[in-house]
Amino acid sequence: MTLIHTAVLDYAQIDEGRNAQEALQETIELAKLAESLNFKRFWVAEHHDVPAFANSSPELLMMRIADETSTIRVGSGGVMIPHYSPYKVAENIRLLEAFHPNRIDLGIGNNSGTPIVNEALNETKTRKLSYKQSIDDLIYYLSNERRESHRFQQMIIQPEITTTPEMFLLSTGERSAQISARAGLGYSFGLFPFVGKSAMVKGPDAARTYRAAFKPSKLMQKPVVSIAPFIAIADTDEQAEQYAQSLDLWLLGKDAFGAFNAFPSYETAKNYPYSAADREKIKENRQFFIVGSKERAKRQVDDLVEQFQADEVIFIPLVPTFAARKRSYELIAQLYNK
Repeated sequence: MTLIHTAVLDYAQIDEGRNAQEALQETIELAKLAESLNFKRFWVAEHHDVPAFANSSPELLMMRIADETSTIRVGSGGVMIPHYSPYKVAENIRLLEAFHPNRIDLGIGNNSGTPIVNEALNETKTRKLSYKQSIDDLIYYLSNERRESHRFQQMIIQPEITTTPEMFLLSTGERSAQISARAGLGYSFGLFPFVGKSAMVKGPDAARTYRAAFKPSKLMQKPVVSIAPFIAIADTDEQAEQYAQSLDLWLLGKDAFGAFNAFPSYETAKNYPYSAADREKIKENRQFFIVGSKERAKRQVDDLVEQFQADEVIFIPLVPTFAARKRSYELIAQLYNK
């Protein structure tokens, strides 16, 4: 199966010896590179209380990136809606869309984070909206439609604009696939280790469910299935394996991803005192990401695309050093961005 579109997801990661400001500037440079290499989308993640990741506000970083680029779609991968008012998120996204029409993506996630992050972001709230209600509200606020049955139908959602963003639900299961399909949204399946061993069975099934039930909307006219795998790609298999060892260590999630002040280098990973349980978890995690030179990586990517019948792949090159990430983009583009 031919891959149709490519995208990247960036974590604004802080490498050893670097700081947050440098990491954020590197993200902007990577977005400009992705645009020059004909990637369709550049998404940024939301993380809190993770020392190695600098971006806590996707919408703010999206504006900086969109200002520095001109054609690539810029999005969130994703905004964690359990923490926020859908109305406020919609206002942020509409403002982005006003400045950059037909270039903004809203990816929505449902991860509440660690207990302390969840408490800090919600300590004044007495209740939360359900995930489904939050999604329904976002669609209403973003689609430029007025619905008399909506509880806030008398409100103006500013800025008033004529274009709409594209909206995706970030998912690891079938429930979100069904919500995405009925609402007419894109569906993005994250190939993350915490999903469990059954992901490679449940994921393709969820994608099929989504396609069968999809109903067009103002936000998405046709179904779009994307998959988001981690990738350690390099000019040689040996170099890719070194990058993968840093990712192996990171994905152990030590101390809720707080054990390292920066993303671990190959040297840090090589010298880490792994337990037997660590090594077993690393072995399990390897099924969820791609490792190798161009030829080896392409076989793995094409196999995933075939299994999911994916329209797009959102590559996550979570590897040490800015130079390695830039080279990752170039190698992926050589394979798919013809």
